[in-house]
Amino acid sequence: MPKPYKIKCENISKVYDLNTNKKQKLLSLLTFGNFYKASPFYALYNIDFEVEQGVSVGIIGLNGSGKSTLSNILGGVVQPTSGIVYSEQQPSLIAIGAGLNPEFTGIENIQYKCLMHGLTQTEINERIDDIIAFSELDDFIFQPLKSYSSGMKSRLGFAIAIHTDPDILIVDEALSVGDETFSNKCIVKMRELQTQGKTIFFVSHSASQIKSMCDKAMWIHYGELIEYGEVNHVVARYNTFIRGFKARNKEGQLQYKRKMMQLQQKRGSEMIKLENEKVPFSTLSVLTLLIAAFIIMIKIQIGL
Repeated sequence: MPKPYKIKCENISKVYDLNTNKKQKLLSLLTFGNFYKASPFYALYNIDFEVEQGVSVGIIGLNGSGKSTLSNILGGVVQPTSGIVYSEQQPSLIAIGAGLNPEFTGIENIQYKCLMHGLTQTEINERIDDIIAFSELDDFIFQPLKSYSSGMKSRLGFAIAIHTDPDILIVDEALSVGDETFSNKCIVKMRELQTQGKTIFFVSHSASQIKSMCDKAMWIHYGELIEYGEVNHVVARYNTFIRGFKARNKEGQLQYKRKMMQLQQKRGSEMIKLENEKVPFSTLSVLTLLIAAFIIMIKIQIGL
């Protein structure tokens, strides 16, 4: 019996450690947070949803709300800290430069990405001219990716992804760069994929684009899924919030963002506290770990 969903997320959370100093990270790791507390940050918090075959879902939210983190998890680029993603097909993520090697030329990246998607060399040879033509990169296809603009990387990534015949397509802001003519060309191609029953996730700041492209929408707000459902309803609710947000002055907007980010850190701190309560440590154990950490830090300092 076929599953009622094409892809399903169950209690997905993603926690990042905000420590940037190597010593701090080492102390936090070796003492399990007993002597140096990590600064965990919930980029995503208990996300639950499922998407049926052939459904297109728009993902909307303010900058920094976790949209790209979610798309990276859906695309298999990063793993969630907790929770499970159920999917029987290999998703294809289109983001600016995602999965591309900056040292490779455009041609080499086509070969590399297509092989990663399981295409044979014969299949790649059959499709490579179409990929180059769709990208409209002309002679730049022979140049290394590190010389490309963001728009050019997006063109190449989109051209490769749609020619690997993905069953699940994830487009993360890839159409927000480059010229409007190419973006419209990509939208036409995405609509063609929709008619073929492909499942599409579309991350965009454009509510009108999402309304015209998608059947459903999900509003991600500082790591939380506020609402998921019929596209017009979710977009209308999001637009109401945006009008209120934009009505604040610049300082009011910054204060709101700081407050929400503090909440994301608070969740992480509470999680660390709960974990520490589960694992008691003796004074001797902690002292041993501290000595080990001290020795390693000395080695780092002197370059051993």
